[in-house]
Amino acid sequence: MQATFVAAIHSKRKVRLTFFSKEDNRVLVRTCAPMDYGPSRRTADKSDRFHFWDYDSDTNTHTLSLLQNQIKSIEALEQNFDPKEFVTWKTNWLISRDWGYLS
Repeated sequence: MQATFVAAIHSKRKVRLTFFSKEDNRVLVRTCAPMDYGPSRRTADKSDRFHFWDYDSDTNTHTLSLLQNQIKSIEALEQNFDPKEFVTWKTNWLISRDWGYLS
């Protein structure tokens, strides 16, 4: 799962993410861009998480940070994404990548 995620970061491929949503208390399937893997800077729990940009979000927040035990599957899609679609902050990625000035 992590290898698919990292490969999708490097190839800038969207993924189909199937995960258990604690908020919705059910399994959801979303189209996402993989962003990074590692601890969240926003939570007290510093466990490693998969960080995604959720294109299908029904809220104003499009970021998903999920623990591995919440994820059922990550499938790389044929669709590419452009990081400029969602990266609006100064980046400090944990996984190195070649995304030009957004690396």
